[in-house]
Amino acid sequence: MPDTAHKGSCLCGAVKIRVEGKLSDADGCHCSQCRKQTGHYLVSTNVPKSALSVEGEENVRWYPSSDNARRGFCGTCGSTLFWDPLRKDGIAIAMGLFDGPTGAKLTHHIFTADKGDYYEITDGLPQNSQ
Repeated sequence: MPDTAHKGSCLCGAVKIRVEGKLSDADGCHCSQCRKQTGHYLVSTNVPKSALSVEGEENVRWYPSSDNARRGFCGTCGSTLFWDPLRKDGIAIAMGLFDGPTGAKLTHHIFTADKGDYYEITDGLPQNSQ
């Protein structure tokens, strides 16, 4: 059976991740919170929490960004790691963490009504204003 794990890390390597199984296709979130956290917009894949293992979990810092979700980042280098919807099985992982090919594709954009005025979305992918 081939290894279907996807590995990655934050910028400094203090947090390493491993995701078992195929990654879902990615979305680009243009909401104001994602833009503020990342400096642009967040492209992430959603996986079951049970598929994710984290080495260096003591370096992950969590920010409760709303009543419904928290955002994870590396406490050492500040890299964006996760968007974690509370009381749900899935977790969003920033695509930039992964090393090597992922097999995932950016398929759509969400919260485009909140996008920054300094860029246009011109890739032809579907856009959802919410």
